[in-house]
Amino acid sequence: MKDQEPATPVELGERRRVKIVLLIILVVLIALAAYLYWKFNPNRPVDYADIQEHFKYGSIGSEPANGIPYWIFKVLPEMFPEKLSGQGLASLGLIQEQGKDLPVGFSKRRVIVDRVGLNCGICHTGTVRDTPKSQPRVIVGMPANRLELENYIRFLSACALDPRFTADNVMTAIEARTRLGPIERFIYRAAVPLTREALIEQGSRLAFINSRPDWGPGRVDTFNPYKALQFHWSMEHDDSIGTSDYPSIWNQQPREGMQLHWDGNNTSVDERNKSAALGAGVTPATIDLDRLKRIEDWLLAFKAPAYPYSIDAGLAAKGEPIYKQNCASCHDFGAPLVGRVTPIDQIATDAHRLDSYTYTLAVNQNMMYAGYPWRFSRFRKTDGYANMPLDGIWLRAPYLHNGSVPTLRDLLEPPDKRPKEFYRGYDVFDQKNVGFVSSVASEGAKQFFRYDTALPGNNSGGHVYGTNLSAEEKDALVEYMKKL
Repeated sequence: MKDQEPATPVELGERRRVKIVLLIILVVLIALAAYLYWKFNPNRPVDYADIQEHFKYGSIGSEPANGIPYWIFKVLPEMFPEKLSGQGLASLGLIQEQGKDLPVGFSKRRVIVDRVGLNCGICHTGTVRDTPKSQPRVIVGMPANRLELENYIRFLSACALDPRFTADNVMTAIEARTRLGPIERFIYRAAVPLTREALIEQGSRLAFINSRPDWGPGRVDTFNPYKALQFHWSMEHDDSIGTSDYPSIWNQQPREGMQLHWDGNNTSVDERNKSAALGAGVTPATIDLDRLKRIEDWLLAFKAPAYPYSIDAGLAAKGEPIYKQNCASCHDFGAPLVGRVTPIDQIATDAHRLDSYTYTLAVNQNMMYAGYPWRFSRFRKTDGYANMPLDGIWLRAPYLHNGSVPTLRDLLEPPDKRPKEFYRGYDVFDQKNVGFVSSVASEGAKQFFRYDTALPGNNSGGHVYGTNLSAEEKDALVEYMKKL
């Protein structure tokens, strides 16, 4: 066998050049892969150092399964302004803070491309104005008193069903706002029909809401959408009405062990929180436990804001013993009946929300998160409504579980003397009666929601405690309750 001749200097140089070229190609490929991973990382949420900013804008995991691609979300109000009463997303009661890209309650997370989802802040952040000329104060933890979530759902469905919702039209609208790279442009073009199909499917499953009385601002049907979206039940033969007000979420630690939700169907703060996350679009596979826990830990001791207006100290002093005698046993932290269910035949308020939550639903909810350590186990059907603590009660109007009584002073009147109709969605505060001004039908182009207590689910009867007090005693009681 003939020995190989040694490589010539020219051949050695050529081999070195080939190695260098291959090394350069490898480095470029690694760099490209790193860039693509950074650019299209399938799970990169936007984080906020400040906990209140995180609550309002941070992700809890709703975007991967139910989020809308960011730029599609941004251009829909521009493409379909007629579906928003000409006022953009503000017509839905969404809170747009100065300098913020998204409304309160919307989070952004990179899932191949940025996607927009909902978080806790959507239902638990509201606004208050001292006068019609005042700037609104954004208050975290109070019910979302102006949010029209039902109309947001309807807006998305109407957009998806519009024949103008095409890849060409959406991409034209996006490219008028920003320049996408070639890969993002390709992804977005493919995402448009997928987004449209998903919104049409969601609208179809939630179409039953159109056969019930409108929710109006500050209210939501919590558990009927669960039936349709989480369990895919047909709502064809279910005519129940579960509409109720959003709750406040301050002081969660002393609520552990109480019967939670309006009907007291669960005694675990943790399960209640994870259940609420599902309602915001999270799934068992996408829930962001770390970021959700950050919010949960903060809410344990998060206090309701103190009443910011003047209080008649003498009148409040007269009201304190009246409160202790008539209200404290059911509504003070540590009292024997707080956080316990009062049967419906005793409380006698509208029963629709109670009836909408069934034994079958409780059984099915207790199978959620199966295979996880945090599987639900504490959902129960009850026979009434839970007695709620009254912390920050001044910010929780309208009152009763269905928001059927506009002010605290109205709540102390016998049911037949409470307002039969009033307006919701106005955030100017009624300092005398404690609640929001409910006699104003419109402000500028904004028409407020007319609440009719004659409609199913809207009845303002029941809870007659304190209704036999004198007018002077009622005024004193309301003055004292400003301090709670």
